[in-house]
Amino acid sequence: MFQQREQLLGAGAASARLSLADVLPTPTRPAQPAPALPAPATGIKALKERLSRTRQFIHDTNWTPDLGQNIGSLEWFRGLGTLCLLCTGAYAVFPGVSPIGAAATAPAPVAREELRSQMIMPMAFGSDTGHAMGATDAVVALAQAPERPTIELAATIGRGDSFLRVMQRAGVGSGDAQAVANLVSSVVPLDDIRDGTRIDITLGRRFARNQPRPVENIAFRARFDLNVEIVRAGSALDLVQKPILVDATPLRIRGTVGSSLYRSARAAGAPPSAIQAYLRTLATQLSIGNDIRSTDQFDIIVDYKRAATGEVELGELLYAGLERSGKPRAQMLRWKTGNNVQWFEASGVGETRGEFARPVNGAVTSGFGYRRHPILGFRRMHSGIDFKAGSGAPIYATADGVVNYAGRKGGYGNFVRIAHGGNIATGYGHMSRIAVSNGMRVQRGQVIGYVGSTGLSTGPHLHYELYRGGRAVDPNSVKFTTRAQLSGSELANFRARLKQLLGVTPGAALQSLAPVPSAKTTEPKREIERIEGTTIA
Repeated sequence: MFQQREQLLGAGAASARLSLADVLPTPTRPAQPAPALPAPATGIKALKERLSRTRQFIHDTNWTPDLGQNIGSLEWFRGLGTLCLLCTGAYAVFPGVSPIGAAATAPAPVAREELRSQMIMPMAFGSDTGHAMGATDAVVALAQAPERPTIELAATIGRGDSFLRVMQRAGVGSGDAQAVANLVSSVVPLDDIRDGTRIDITLGRRFARNQPRPVENIAFRARFDLNVEIVRAGSALDLVQKPILVDATPLRIRGTVGSSLYRSARAAGAPPSAIQAYLRTLATQLSIGNDIRSTDQFDIIVDYKRAATGEVELGELLYAGLERSGKPRAQMLRWKTGNNVQWFEASGVGETRGEFARPVNGAVTSGFGYRRHPILGFRRMHSGIDFKAGSGAPIYATADGVVNYAGRKGGYGNFVRIAHGGNIATGYGHMSRIAVSNGMRVQRGQVIGYVGSTGLSTGPHLHYELYRGGRAVDPNSVKFTTRAQLSGSELANFRARLKQLLGVTPGAALQSLAPVPSAKTTEPKREIERIEGTTIA
């Protein structure tokens, strides 16, 4: 054995080391018997052991794991089962909710009928119970309820509505409606009654259920200075006129132009519509942007009516004036000649008829003819003239006409074309916004759009063109010199009217009206004083 070990060491197995136990044989040990298993418990002892193991299992088991972790595992399903069990138990023991019934407090039918029978006096004075009288020997139930003695209604005349149709729609019979219309038309034309007029109608008791209720009273405002009331006198209807005191003093507003003519006029109390008409009128004589200074004085006179009942009616602009250093710079008076209404200067010379007004309040920056295009870079025909104006400035129609194009048009951008008759038309290009539509009729000085820089444009301005026979011509070549001139008695009446308006004190129309004398009224009697034979100490 020792020889074999040396041979192994000599062969180079230096790392393999044999111990004495590896060489010597292992002694054999005697076999030991296996331990005996305990005998299974029976009876009460086995039950206690089973309960003990069950409690230990319940104690060691996690019945409420986090359901957000280990989803799908046995532990997760155990937690889900616990949740379902708890929810089911809570639902099973939750108490029901139901309303608590109250005992009936209504009296017996016999008692209720007795109480009804004892309500004679309250019902005679107008009971508010809403119950019917109980039938007794002294009270007999009606076969049907009586009608109301009168019915009060209110009707309003709508746009495009007729006076007769409003009456019939309110429930007035055709005969009474026609009679009322005839009475009203004898005082004021039915078409002149304004939309929105309120009509108060009172209808009486009808003689039969198949007949309409007769008119007892109708009252409304026929004109600004007239109230009309229609009352029944027996079988006929009478009309009563009630005139209203009206002050027709024109409203005159004066002030300094300042930094903005519009803002200064609004601050002085001028209505926006009057200021717009004032600016359009002055634009026919002056350049609003260049010829008006901040120290100038504006003078605006507007048709103004006040009723004693408190209503105010604002009319048209009557006079537009501008003063500089106490001297009139412009004086324009609205005057009617025949069927036409136009503006005349203080000298009696009217506005130029047929002359094209300026489309914007700005200077001309580019004329008509060939020029080098600022964007395209080559020479081409400039078929109009350019006006300098800020972005958003209003653009006015230079003459009366009909819009035959309104929309986008190539290099013109937003473009409007107006036909004026006589093969004359005008065009307005580069608008930021169009204020008219195709087919719309416009008047001279009406806003048709606003200055912009749409299309081939280098900045905000107005490109204005004039067409004759469909061809573009130089807008500066068209000049009309026809002017209206007053003379004779008409000129005298014109000057008298101008003197009358200039004599109006600024703000005089805003003074309070004198109180209207009214009939003497008596104090109403108290209810106890109405009882006959009662005296009050």
